[in-house]
Amino acid sequence: MPATNTDLATEFDQHRSRLIGIGYRLTGRIADAEDAVQDAWLRLASTDRETIRDLTGWLTTVVSRLCLDRMRSAAVRREQYVGPWLPEPLVTSLDADPGDIVATQDDLRMAAMRVLHELPPDQRLAFVLHDGFDVPFAEIAEVIGCSVASARQHASRARRAMADADPPERVPLPEQHQVLEEFLTAVASKDLEAITRVLHPAVAVYGDSGGKARTARRPVVGIDKVARFIVGLMEKYGDGLVENIRPVMVNGDLGVMFMGNDAETAAPRVFTMAVRDGRPAAIFDIVNPDKLTHVPW
Repeated sequence: MPATNTDLATEFDQHRSRLIGIGYRLTGRIADAEDAVQDAWLRLASTDRETIRDLTGWLTTVVSRLCLDRMRSAAVRREQYVGPWLPEPLVTSLDADPGDIVATQDDLRMAAMRVLHELPPDQRLAFVLHDGFDVPFAEIAEVIGCSVASARQHASRARRAMADADPPERVPLPEQHQVLEEFLTAVASKDLEAITRVLHPAVAVYGDSGGKARTARRPVVGIDKVARFIVGLMEKYGDGLVENIRPVMVNGDLGVMFMGNDAETAAPRVFTMAVRDGRPAAIFDIVNPDKLTHVPW
């Protein structure tokens, strides 16, 4: 008996979370992931289900192709992007269910996603599908439009780039709480030496504004430069930067939301960090309003 639309929708919903997870990893945008999944549903609804032997593989291929088109277009647009580009943050309250995308998965931490999205689209797709979702290289090659050997090479190069970048691993939440408290206390002091003491020697700040709000226009690298950058922010915007914040989870790590204030105005922002050796090693400051539309303010 042919499947009804209700049966098909029920079957499709069983794959939705996985598909959105693939789409978000590939595009770095929740809306792009959801659009790709919705387009995949429309294509499925207009296809004879009996002709699809492996629905998981079929849907993965469709969503991946749609995302690859978006990734290639985005790669051109990012050449004109103002400042560093970071993925849209996945923000939830401390005790909330992260929803369709399981933000506690290690590869979704902002430190790893930042490096992932510096890879060329074909490499990113091959790496995510093979290493993250066990998709065979033959299917990946079909999505990219290349040979199986080339698909393997794309994944290998991506794997090497990720290893060379060595983004900090996720540390347990109790350690994140301690590091964040020490960091915010030092920042509130506005004391350069106090801030320097809590930072990792190789610390870097990545601010994503797209030119639409104030943050660093390029990565700030090194303990002295980062400490001076933080002191400068405090001098400009005042104590509200550390007082008017709310703890949240950002891509599975501890972070904070700042609603904005009237001191000329400090823009709403989402902030999180990656910890190495008990100190902040990478700080992510996302202020582009286009990337904060899903934040539960």
